[in-house]
Amino acid sequence: MNAKPIQQLDRVIHEKGRMAIMSMLAAATELSFTDMRDTLEMTDGNLTTHIRTLQQAGYVAVSKSYQKNRSLTTCALTGDGRRAFGQYVGLLEKIVAQAKSKS
Repeated sequence: MNAKPIQQLDRVIHEKGRMAIMSMLAAATELSFTDMRDTLEMTDGNLTTHIRTLQQAGYVAVSKSYQKNRSLTTCALTGDGRRAFGQYVGLLEKIVAQAKSKS
């Protein structure tokens, strides 16, 4: 098996929690913090830490606003985030295809 695709996996995205966040955001225009927290069953602190890591990598944009006098935090993938996630998924597909061809 060619190990090169495995070595090229984006370590920022590859962590289980961040991959789940990226997957959810790839399927939506934007999502609220609470929707992601509840769907992924993460604590506020855990989700915040993962979002901060993705934001620092330039993959996620965070917006804060108010809705019905309550704070609303929403997240969306940036253009770089969409590209990085597409490349990540492409590498995973390549790894799976290689594994299937060997069996």
